[in-house]
Amino acid sequence: MSQPTHPITLYRFSLSGHAHRAQLMLSLLGLPFKMVEVDLRRGEHQTPEYLARNLFGQVPVIEDGDFTLADSNAILVYLAKRYDSDRRWLPTDLRVQAEVQRWLGVAAGPLVRGPAVARWARVSGQGDGVAQHAMSQQLFSRVEQHLQARDWLVAGQATIADVAMYTYTAHAPEGGISLEPYPRLRAWLARIEALPGFVPMLGTPTTTKNTP
Repeated sequence: MSQPTHPITLYRFSLSGHAHRAQLMLSLLGLPFKMVEVDLRRGEHQTPEYLARNLFGQVPVIEDGDFTLADSNAILVYLAKRYDSDRRWLPTDLRVQAEVQRWLGVAAGPLVRGPAVARWARVSGQGDGVAQHAMSQQLFSRVEQHLQARDWLVAGQATIADVAMYTYTAHAPEGGISLEPYPRLRAWLARIEALPGFVPMLGTPTTTKNTP
């Protein structure tokens, strides 16, 4: 596995599941990196300096030498292709890559619109997230069904699809969404948490992740 000649800089907000995806991938790959906190609540993502890194004013952003990249899923793809010489995390098989892309779409769509929005409503004190519960339960029911005969979302081992789907699923209870009805999904979360290099999302209670 190749290594950068310098630490990668990760701009993140500690409560952001999107930022945790990037942090988790960096850690799973064993890459040297440093984190810079961007406090969204204080508007630090809207400063001219930060907007020069990401014109949409979002986290995460990474700086790898002279290369700057925003968007959590794009970061996962880049890190896997750039630094995973074994291509474990994004296999070369085109069909597997297509399936990975499908789950990246789920992570950017239903996972955000349901569990992530519900969680942020409660974490930020802006609501109870109940409006997102039905969508979240439908998503988790489908993932539970998908995991009926497999350990991972796509291949025979963890890929960036699993990384992308992990954080907002694991922390769904913070939005009032119980994971108790989904034993296969909870077993999948446990398999990810057992991976060498796994790090939990900082800044949020970890004791409530997989409880009702």
